[in-house]
Amino acid sequence: MSGEPSNQRVTVEKDGNVLLIGINRPEKRNAFDLETIDQLGAAYQRLGNEPDLFAGVLFGHGPHFSAGLDLAVVGPAVAERGPRALAGSHQYDPFGVWAPPVPKPVVLALSGIAFTLSIELALAADIVIAASDVRFRQLEIARGIIPFGGATFRAPAKLGWGNAMRFLLTAEELGAAEALRIGLVQEVVEPGAHVERARAIAQLIAKQAPAGVQGTLANARVAAEQGDRAAVEHLRGLLPGILTSEDAREGLQSFLERRDARFTGR
Repeated sequence: MSGEPSNQRVTVEKDGNVLLIGINRPEKRNAFDLETIDQLGAAYQRLGNEPDLFAGVLFGHGPHFSAGLDLAVVGPAVAERGPRALAGSHQYDPFGVWAPPVPKPVVLALSGIAFTLSIELALAADIVIAASDVRFRQLEIARGIIPFGGATFRAPAKLGWGNAMRFLLTAEELGAAEALRIGLVQEVVEPGAHVERARAIAQLIAKQAPAGVQGTLANARVAAEQGDRAAVEHLRGLLPGILTSEDAREGLQSFLERRDARFTGR
């Protein structure tokens, strides 16, 4: 494993076939300024493009995931350039709104304060693990604006209309139990255990056939965004390459030999 310098806004550490991505402004409750946004985009680009990285884990250094945008510095940029200022200049948008989403799974680990864009990153992630001390708030309407990182359309689609409107329109705080009930998070663990649990899940994903994982993710996204018929057509084009891959042959061979498969991504 190799890590980036600790003074980075976003740390990256390679853990086998998993990329650990850490928001690193604990003195500011990990509030996102423009540099943090840019470095997070760079980390997602690395995850998406390095062939031996199969999954990512996103977490916050310190007790809190993020208090949200550092509005004093980001607000003027958004006013000048529009909400695409959140996407940065990289190939993939961590929010999956203003540029394509990263094509590999992201497991998000949340604790402490997880306000505004934290929820939108959760809605954009594939699996979310929360510490029991997590505190969610979608505060934008209380500040005279609206969410623009995906919450307005992803929350109703993923969580149900009433569940979404309850926190989008009231700016009320919700905790881990309520987030689990409505499906915003998939698992709640003891404080301090959230990153390791997310890492374990990402490592389990990374043991599967990479083309199968990425194909499953891509097809599910087509279904969510375009409907079942579009997903069927996408699947029709996707299947031949996967079924004739070396990993598919290895999967069958491992089944016949009653052993764990050793996938290579080919």
